[in-house]
Amino acid sequence: MNHLFFDDREQAGWMLGDRLRAHGAGSGTEKPIVLAIPRGGVEVGAALARGLGAELDVVLSRKLRAPHQPELALGAVSETGEIHLNHFASAMTDAGDTYIEAERKRQLAEIERRKAMFRAIRPQATIRGRTVIVTDDGLATGATMIAALRTVRAAGAREIIVAVPVAAPDRLDAIRPLCDRIECLVEPVDFWAVGQFYRSFEQVTDERVCELLREFGIPATKWSRGVA
Repeated sequence: MNHLFFDDREQAGWMLGDRLRAHGAGSGTEKPIVLAIPRGGVEVGAALARGLGAELDVVLSRKLRAPHQPELALGAVSETGEIHLNHFASAMTDAGDTYIEAERKRQLAEIERRKAMFRAIRPQATIRGRTVIVTDDGLATGATMIAALRTVRAAGAREIIVAVPVAAPDRLDAIRPLCDRIECLVEPVDFWAVGQFYRSFEQVTDERVCELLREFGIPATKWSRGVA
């Protein structure tokens, strides 16, 4: 089956910006804020924020890795320490409470490391009462997005829009109750990995995230498409 492929995360972010503008997001006097899930989501979020003239910040969540299968997400933990477990987690006999708690602590330590680094560049943005667009480079299990959305809702966002380039349709159904609106460009039924839909899907480094956050220290109104 032929899929829509994105050249890279930046192109995907521009395309999301076009979709959101067409549907009215970012057209009012109060600009939304884009919260991206590091690390890959920040490259998508930066292009999206430029297209909307919006602020860019991060929301930190980490997947809980399955025993012996680190690429498989049992669930995710938010920066507040709250965990979300995927429906299949209870069926994995190696993933008992002791393992999950140890993995939660490991991922919280990584969240704290990233928070110290990123917040030294970009103090946490105000969320309460605002329209917040939460983005990532795609949704596989959706666990990190669910954890992020719970954090954003608890922080008092007025409206939450999830904007992602690609997602498995059933994962969109799982996050729908946690947001006010979803914008997704590709919803393939034969989804197996986010990277399947990108021609270039290189790992994003901490340094790249820091670079983008520094760039967005410039007021968002000074951004225009294609100009940094």
